[in-house]
Amino acid sequence: MTLPPLLADVLQREFLSNSLQAWLTASVTTATVFVVLLGVRWVLVSRLGALAEKTTNHVDDMVVDMIGHTRSKALFALAFIAGFGALKLAYVSNFFSPAAKLIFLWQLAVWGSAGVAFWVRHHLKARTSMTERGGVAMINAIGIAARVVLWILIIITAFHSVLSIDVTPWITGLGVSGIAVALAVQNILGDLLAALAIVFDKPFDVGDTIGVDSITGTVEHIGLKTTRIRSVTGEQIIIGNGDMLKSRLRNFRRMYQRRALFNLDVTFDTPSTSLAKLPKMIEQIVTAQPGVKFERSHIASFGESAIRIETVYYVLDPDYKKYMDAQQAINLAVLDRFGAERVKFAFPSRTVYSTTVNATTAAVAETTASS
Repeated sequence: MTLPPLLADVLQREFLSNSLQAWLTASVTTATVFVVLLGVRWVLVSRLGALAEKTTNHVDDMVVDMIGHTRSKALFALAFIAGFGALKLAYVSNFFSPAAKLIFLWQLAVWGSAGVAFWVRHHLKARTSMTERGGVAMINAIGIAARVVLWILIIITAFHSVLSIDVTPWITGLGVSGIAVALAVQNILGDLLAALAIVFDKPFDVGDTIGVDSITGTVEHIGLKTTRIRSVTGEQIIIGNGDMLKSRLRNFRRMYQRRALFNLDVTFDTPSTSLAKLPKMIEQIVTAQPGVKFERSHIASFGESAIRIETVYYVLDPDYKKYMDAQQAINLAVLDRFGAERVKFAFPSRTVYSTTVNATTAAVAETTASS
């Protein structure tokens, strides 16, 4: 296509060592590349997003979310460099390549931050109960720490790769400072790492009734450094997370049934025929209770003053109140049945046998003792 002479002459005029035609071409190229990049971003987010919704894998969802955080400013900057990079701009063109690298590193940091944010949201959503009760602080703290580390790595990479600044002294200083800080706050770091283990391993959750050594209570709060327990006697007990994981924990809330073992002691003068009926009698009493599974009942041993009958059963509901209700009903039924069968319970007792000493022997013994 032939341009009019006047227009061709205008386009050939130079501005900053480049013709107006070159400036116009660079502008059109910049606009075209920018629009294309925006379109590619939209297609990737929409198409990949539709595919990700059909899968149960959360990695593809995270990738789509990261692509969606591609900044328009970064796309425009790259389009600008692509369009105007061909112009002869003396010293300015020398900065295009480092600028492109810096923009890419910045966008990489934005993608990484978006990935961390997606991870935080996913874990908070997966742990709804923990989120409602206080675990959100731990997850958010992990997310903030991950972002800080990511940006530090990006900045160090930018100084070393783009600006050609020796970062070895910085890394050495950070390492020495990190060791010094870690030694100074090792107890705090231990509790923080223990809190991290509690959040992900979940030996207990807020609202669980647990036993820690001799302490039994309900977990009220899981913090970054301590865990707060409301004991059964009413007071709040605060324990370091590190000490919690070093202790032997018992989580009563995760019981699916309660095992009960109780002993009945009857007297030795109980007839063997009646004694043989007692285990079966106890079995009938236990199985008559709702929500109770009978295990066994046997004449287990002979004690100093009683014959012991050992019985084991399970309460199928872990609720302690239901366990005690079942135990009470069984105890009352045992009293009624044993009373009807005239079976006597044994009490601790001891029989002492003595020999009568005649008067003469006692007198001689008294005279001998006096002399």
